[in-house]
Amino acid sequence: MRFTVTINKQQSHPVITLKDKTLGSKVEIFAFGGLLNSFSIPYKKGLFNCVDGFATVTDAKKNISNGFKSAKIAPFVCRLNKGQYQLNAKTYTIQKHYMGAHAIHGLVFDQVYKIGKVVSNDESASVELTYSYAKTDKGYPFRFDIRLCWKLTDHNLLSVTTEVMHKNKAAIPYTDGWHPYFTLGDTVDNYTIQFNSKNQLAFNEELLPTGKKKKDDRFLHGASLNGVLLDNSFELMKGQSHKCIVANKQFQLTVEGDKNYPILQLYIPPKRKSIAIENLSGAPDNFNNGMGLLMLEPNKKYSFSTSYSITTN
Repeated sequence: MRFTVTINKQQSHPVITLKDKTLGSKVEIFAFGGLLNSFSIPYKKGLFNCVDGFATVTDAKKNISNGFKSAKIAPFVCRLNKGQYQLNAKTYTIQKHYMGAHAIHGLVFDQVYKIGKVVSNDESASVELTYSYAKTDKGYPFRFDIRLCWKLTDHNLLSVTTEVMHKNKAAIPYTDGWHPYFTLGDTVDNYTIQFNSKNQLAFNEELLPTGKKKKDDRFLHGASLNGVLLDNSFELMKGQSHKCIVANKQFQLTVEGDKNYPILQLYIPPKRKSIAIENLSGAPDNFNNGMGLLMLEPNKKYSFSTSYSITTN
């Protein structure tokens, strides 16, 4: 059998490994956070991992909120202004993690997922992970269920599909996203990037959208990241590919969200050793500004998918 799935329970929470024995690619998923911790392909005499992840599950549990590496971000993404929003004339205040004055990156980034269906055959290796949010934060008193399906197929292609559903009596506000950091082995200043966007969401000094857009087509036809500072949201062009392609002399990484991820958030940390490439279903603070906000109807399944592939140059 070409593809395999193994589950290691030696750490504080399970670690799932998807492997392609033919090409040698390997993916490591943590049940903690449901996150992607590594994605490796053969290179020279070893393996090259393109994910800036964690040393162990314990490391992830301790440091997930320091950079939110690979975090699942939901039911809101990025910053929520002062942690507050209104729904049906009632004001809600998020209690969980804040960065300065604002709540950040949702409520599920540090939750432990249950392992569900596991599949391995000659076509793919996959694992399903589930988590039920039980309205543990009084600022978001709405139950919902998340199911993640991580799948490795031919050509070093890794995909993740998020399905969300709830059984509340009325529609609930929701935004979905991921927060992985990627490295191509050297400084970001040696990378190029290309994606289909002509507009950036205008932010204020606190990195909250103003509701306006500003023209920014620097990366439409590819550009160097040498000296470029990024902590911005870009509106992907409708009807065009949602691929984001990052490359250096050794590797090319392609991140491609589906149509339900129309916002691409990019962040380069100060040390410039990796880049966060975040697929978002809506804008930061959209519980307030409404930009891409979804009101999930009861008993209806919503799906969001993205894929990652890494090749050598």
